[in-house]
Amino acid sequence: MTIKRRPRPWGRRIAALLAAGAVIYVVAATAASTNVASALTALREQNQLALRLLQSQLEGLWSGGALPLRTAMAIGQSPLLLSGQEAVLELRSTEEEDDGSPDDPVAPPPATAPNPGGRPALPTVPLPEEPVQAETPLVFADNGVQARTLTPSSPEGYVVAGDVYISNRSDKTFDAALFDGTFAASLSEEEGPKVLIVHTHGSEAYTMPPGQEYVPSGDCRTTDTAFNVVRVGDELAMALEEAGISVLHNPSLYDYPEYSGAYGRSLEAVEKAMEAHPSISLVLDVHRDAISDADGSPYKVVSSVAGVSAAQMSFIIGTDGGGLEHGSWQENLKLAAAVQQQVLEDCPTLMRPISVRNSRYNQHVSPGALLVEMGAAGNSLDEALLSARLLGRSLAETLRGSE
Repeated sequence: MTIKRRPRPWGRRIAALLAAGAVIYVVAATAASTNVASALTALREQNQLALRLLQSQLEGLWSGGALPLRTAMAIGQSPLLLSGQEAVLELRSTEEEDDGSPDDPVAPPPATAPNPGGRPALPTVPLPEEPVQAETPLVFADNGVQARTLTPSSPEGYVVAGDVYISNRSDKTFDAALFDGTFAASLSEEEGPKVLIVHTHGSEAYTMPPGQEYVPSGDCRTTDTAFNVVRVGDELAMALEEAGISVLHNPSLYDYPEYSGAYGRSLEAVEKAMEAHPSISLVLDVHRDAISDADGSPYKVVSSVAGVSAAQMSFIIGTDGGGLEHGSWQENLKLAAAVQQQVLEDCPTLMRPISVRNSRYNQHVSPGALLVEMGAAGNSLDEALLSARLLGRSLAETLRGSE
């Protein structure tokens, strides 16, 4: 009786050899690894030869989500590879997903605000031209305070330049001819921060919605910089940095524990910062206002932006009307008017009229010094944060446009 030998399955034997070789290579490459993540990293660092060998087995042989029996048995000899079997199989699909097509837009990850100083991060709000995803609409919790939008009903009593209304409450005189679109402030070409953000009254805070309360240090005040105007300064700094303008943000509180003398203390800090950083050409003192109706009830000032309420802002410009030297007050005023015009082109009701007063508010330190009120005590923090981002964008556009 003649026994006929069956033809040897050379194709399958070669495949088995390739699988065995791949496993041996993988085991050697991952010998020093203690977990799956480090093993996969080691594989990538070995020029992905092992991955390619395994892929040669997977193509055409992988069916129904499982490895061929021989390959699975070989991998089973390495507990580390066995625990990471699924991750090994996902390597290829991960590579293919990373090689995305320009015709397949990828949704950006959810944006979050930076967390300077370890403070709790709050959601970053999109600017008006940024699409608001239908599944995650921009929503601010209601803090229950009555809202108003304050806009001039007529030019009477104001100096009007373009869309900008200016209330002159000082002893100085000026007219619309002052505003010719120019201003002395410009971004320094020196290395270092270009903008200094400071808070003379840093404990000023907002009215939070129920469940988001802070520990108060006074009436609508807190030393918690996650909730007061220092947090708004963080947002403004971020918006400027995103526009390519470097910022030095001073989060110190100069109105606590003593309110009196805050401007003297903040002036000392500003002068030291400008001495240490000659590149600083713009100084922003960020506050919030306090507004009440005839009955003494507080209300918030808002403007509709991107379907939600943003806090109305206002510039306070000091002069030498109070007797203190301040030779650059007109340049401060011209800069404020230029920035306000830029803001109003995108958000027509976001700015209240500029207020010019006798006190100088430390603005003599630079022709680019501004005091801005970010909403009022009745506004919510979310409303002020949105306005800070809008102001940062417009401020950057104004300064860039003057270069």
